[in-house]
Amino acid sequence: MTDQALWALGRGTGITALAFMTVSLFLGIATRSGRPLLVLPRFAVADVHRFAALAGTLLVALHMALLFFDPYAQLRLIDFVVPFLGAYRPLWLGLGTLAVDLLAVVVVTSVLRHRLGVRTFRAVHWAGYALWPAAMAHALGNGTDAGHRWFLLFTGCCALTVCGALTWRLRTNYNRIRRHKNIGASMTTSRLLRRKAPV
Repeated sequence: MTDQALWALGRGTGITALAFMTVSLFLGIATRSGRPLLVLPRFAVADVHRFAALAGTLLVALHMALLFFDPYAQLRLIDFVVPFLGAYRPLWLGLGTLAVDLLAVVVVTSVLRHRLGVRTFRAVHWAGYALWPAAMAHALGNGTDAGHRWFLLFTGCCALTVCGALTWRLRTNYNRIRRHKNIGASMTTSRLLRRKAPV
């Protein structure tokens, strides 16, 4: 009975973590655009992005801990660090480990953001684009729910959300929108400085 509970909770936290990671990636792209999202202003979009990323990270940690103590999963500590060494479906398990490694790098650089500088932080933060498909492939290849329609519908919605955000990100007017926002912000700053300057 305990083993079944661990297995069910392990699966549930993994699926929920994927949902939060999807939301985090989507909002991360929205934040970079500099535009509000529906009724949320830009600062609120950034706050929800950080909350979703934190919640997803905590759920991933819980997912790993639950499955580690589940005897059916037969996971070793090294399986959480070095990919493709697992006994059960090593490829799909290894993609999950790879996603965890990338997540750890993103978390560490986020904590040290002010020391690393903006350019280094952004360069490493791009690992999030590789983290998400690795986690998705792990869920589809290693998850025992992959054959159920509800799970395929869930992962399909996650994929559509991310693909839609990336399509919008790659649109030709995306950078023009950002440049327009930056120019507007620079002009506003210049006006404020002129007003405060002594006559």
